[in-house]
Amino acid sequence: MLKKLDKYIIKTFFGPFLFIFSVLCFIFIVNIVWIKLSDFTGKGLTPFEISKLLFYLGVSIIQMVMPLTILLSSIMTFGDFGEHYELAAIKSAGISLFRVMRPLLMVVGIIAGILFLFSNNIIPSFNKKAKNMLYNIAIARPALSFTAGQFVTSLPGTSVKFDKIEGENGQNLTGVFIHKTANLYEDQQTIVAKRGRFANAEDPNYLKLVLYNGYIFEDNIDGSDFSRRVKQPNQSVKFDSLVSNFDISELRNQAIEKEKVTDNYDFHNYSEVSNDIKKVKNDNKSGFETISYDILSQISPYLTSDGVKDKTKLPPLPFKLDTLDSKKRLRILENAYDKITTLKDNSKNYKNEIYNMIKHQSTVIKYQQKMLSYSFACLIFFIIGASLGSIIRKGGMGFPVVVAIMIYIVFYVIDLTAENLSWKSRLNPYLAVWLPNIVLFPLSIWLVFKALTDSQVFDAEKYKMFFKPIIKPFIKKEEHKRYQ
Repeated sequence: MLKKLDKYIIKTFFGPFLFIFSVLCFIFIVNIVWIKLSDFTGKGLTPFEISKLLFYLGVSIIQMVMPLTILLSSIMTFGDFGEHYELAAIKSAGISLFRVMRPLLMVVGIIAGILFLFSNNIIPSFNKKAKNMLYNIAIARPALSFTAGQFVTSLPGTSVKFDKIEGENGQNLTGVFIHKTANLYEDQQTIVAKRGRFANAEDPNYLKLVLYNGYIFEDNIDGSDFSRRVKQPNQSVKFDSLVSNFDISELRNQAIEKEKVTDNYDFHNYSEVSNDIKKVKNDNKSGFETISYDILSQISPYLTSDGVKDKTKLPPLPFKLDTLDSKKRLRILENAYDKITTLKDNSKNYKNEIYNMIKHQSTVIKYQQKMLSYSFACLIFFIIGASLGSIIRKGGMGFPVVVAIMIYIVFYVIDLTAENLSWKSRLNPYLAVWLPNIVLFPLSIWLVFKALTDSQVFDAEKYKMFFKPIIKPFIKKEEHKRYQ
């Protein structure tokens, strides 16, 4: 049964909690809008579709916002209690600080549990909706999927590449290459143009492309026998301007959120990701074995899978290097050098392949463990925030907010550093996820002890007196102004 004091503490906590949560969500969503909005505006998407997509992408930020919200709101709540002498009055009545923290610790525990359920059930569902919506938008509106310098096959029956995509809405093109997808027995056609631009088509089922200063290369071999196809000369037509319309009616008729992408680790809950991790580990194990076998076979065909020479398979040496003349010796050495260079180049490629496999495995593990680690981070941040608030004894948006942000920056830097180390296989990915909590948990215990003993952690005079004997020999004594 909650007492009046418990109700008052909880009520005081939820005021800054809701305000800070709203502000942080707004800031993070604005960041997503700033990054993503330019990719979709002016390209045929309705405001409703853009808003829906940004909402799907923004749901996952709650997982990051919640720990910081609890840290800030707990510091502000207990800072207000200390600033208005409410905490002193409570202690004078014989109520300990831990008893004051207990109702909020229960509330934060419930929030942490809800955050885990949200991360386990809601976020994967919205990740799936966002990725499928992006996929179907890219199909229904191929102009969105064009990337400079890359071949794109989203247009039906055509491969397209643009060297440069410029303009406010990406409508101006430079270095256009369009190739009709056909087999060896169909008419081949390739269009090359120096410039081009996307234009508004009268029929929305068509994508209109206007090209300037280019050539059309084609051959008419459809229905011809082999002898005629061999004799058929290539034809080229030069043009100053050319209008090409691509039929995308079939693509546009697809539902904007029809599920096409269904197999991805960030679509799954905690238990399902465990199966994904097992699959990734088995795939990586097979990949490592294949790479090791390839490397050993390139070094010598007489090495076993363990890298040990099989003397029973070694043939007798056909010659001795010292018995050959200088030209043959030089040729053999050049061949050996070329082989070593090839092995070095291949080892670099294998290194990149291994790095990508390890990075993917670490990413999947981190996605799963974050569901739990962020929930525990909420509890740790509450303990830190409540302790700091009772020590600082200042509320509002001033000094407490600065301290909270500094602590969160430390948490975030440790998280990023550990993640990078796990990608390079220098740190276990499970430890990398939990390392920020492991580092901050002792800090939370120390701050609770300092808060319970009313220690002045942020008393500047105390630290001046501590360092005074060390600094004193290096400080020049000033003479009295009267004698200067």
